[in-house]
Amino acid sequence: MNKLIRQEIFERFRAANPHPTTELNFNSPFELLIAVLLSAQATDVGVNKATAKLFPVAATPQAMLDLGLEGVMEYTKTIGLYKTKSKHIIETCRILLDKYNGEVPQTREELEALPGVGRKTANVVLNTAFGQMAMAVDTHIFRVANRTKIAPGKNVREVEDKLMKFVPKEFLLDAHHWLILHGRYTCKAQKPLCESCIINDLCEYPAKAVP
Repeated sequence: MNKLIRQEIFERFRAANPHPTTELNFNSPFELLIAVLLSAQATDVGVNKATAKLFPVAATPQAMLDLGLEGVMEYTKTIGLYKTKSKHIIETCRILLDKYNGEVPQTREELEALPGVGRKTANVVLNTAFGQMAMAVDTHIFRVANRTKIAPGKNVREVEDKLMKFVPKEFLLDAHHWLILHGRYTCKAQKPLCESCIINDLCEYPAKAVP
């Protein structure tokens, strides 16, 4: 795929959705961090249902610690792997208070040092909470990048690096939101909705259904 086609793809994404953002509900970097921690192998809808009750009572690291592990699990028990995730939340809150005065750090290295925070989670927080150029590659982005040939790669890191290299700079801040939404609602894993896809004529997926 060449530079001009990538430019057109992201111009169409921007025209269709000028201000994309995560579908996770949050009011602060801390709430976003907790929501993303809970979102692994879970739906955003499921996470939002849990955090709609959790965040009003625990919107800071100290308030979360005050709830305690059992208290946090009462709010997260509807989410997969909730016991492990709840432990990570409690441990993360302790570190935030001990090392960062209760604030969420703004570097990838510091974020990835927090319990349960991997590169993808760190990239979401850096991009969505702090407006940094970062590409959080989930299963949707991995599929779309490979299927369309925007940035094909054998693994998540390879796709991330290629997207950071190939996506025109003017679109980098919002690119991962557009790609996630495209994968979630149009370029689906089992039955991609090629007939309603806004980049159908630019996509290089060999099995696509052409209207």
